[in-house]
Amino acid sequence: MFSVKELVESVSLTSLPSNYIFGNTEFDRHCLLMEPEETVPIIDFSLLTSHDPHQRSKTITQLGNACLDWGFFMVINHGVAETLRDEMVRETESFFDLRGDEKKQYAGKKLFDPIRCGTSFNANVDKTLLWRDYLKIHVHPHFNAPSKPYGFSKVLREYCEKTREMASELLRGISESLGLEERYINEKLGVESSESHQLFVANMYPPCPQPELAMGLPPHSDHGLLTILMQNGIQGLQVMHKGKWVLINPLPNSFLVNTGDHMEILTNGKYKSVVHRAVVNNKSTRISIGTAHGPPLDTPVSPAKELVADDAGQAYLGITYRNYLELQQSKSLSGKSCLDRLRFSM
Repeated sequence: MFSVKELVESVSLTSLPSNYIFGNTEFDRHCLLMEPEETVPIIDFSLLTSHDPHQRSKTITQLGNACLDWGFFMVINHGVAETLRDEMVRETESFFDLRGDEKKQYAGKKLFDPIRCGTSFNANVDKTLLWRDYLKIHVHPHFNAPSKPYGFSKVLREYCEKTREMASELLRGISESLGLEERYINEKLGVESSESHQLFVANMYPPCPQPELAMGLPPHSDHGLLTILMQNGIQGLQVMHKGKWVLINPLPNSFLVNTGDHMEILTNGKYKSVVHRAVVNNKSTRISIGTAHGPPLDTPVSPAKELVADDAGQAYLGITYRNYLELQQSKSLSGKSCLDRLRFSM
């Protein structure tokens, strides 16, 4: 199976193959000014789940402000053991280190294949290939895992259970920050149900001979309500904030969380999904591990009537989560192009 990792290991690359080079106009659009001084919001998860109503209320306000102003925040004191995080990174690296023939059985071409690994985003339609290999696993409602590496399945199950619990608690806080009942989002969209959807996505970005000409992932927003992300200590995630890119330097043992397109739809645009991208470097392999959290696949998602002002109206068409995933996968990644197709003309 062809991959960026195999390409890098098969030849001594000194320049970037032409099919990975972003054209001038395309690349210039990606290279807006960087903003190094911005402070990313930090949410103390232990205070969000505190029995002290004052601490919890204060943290819910901070969470709402983070969703409103950034669509992105760091989570600290989350209770997920550092050893489990480290094991998940190691097992993911071990998967990418498997021989090509061992990974071949997972080279699925269908969106809802239980386990799928490959390269770029959608190599069939991508005009320029991305400097990225990926592993995608549908881990809930039905748990799936590759048979190799041998320890992967056990670690994956525990890790995904922990991040699912974290997402549920964050969504309770977000519900309250919107002036809704604590369990509103979880109950309306079935996020805590046995059929809720969780997708595990691991990305590998090998060293690139000309990183200034390539992209790991182009500017895009995520599907789902929340994405919970960690990485292997190598920087590369950039978030769009107030028209400028902010390079994210996570605090040790923190998780990075961003709001997704379905949060924007549900809140009728109040909490917007954040545009972000992954850049590459010429020295170290970057690993990122994300879990996307959404409703059951056949649940329609539309703006909550409680959040639709009479004078403004509904800003987005409703769509099932399944249909949205299919819509996104049918195109190349490009900003919010998928979400834009659901906007009502005002």
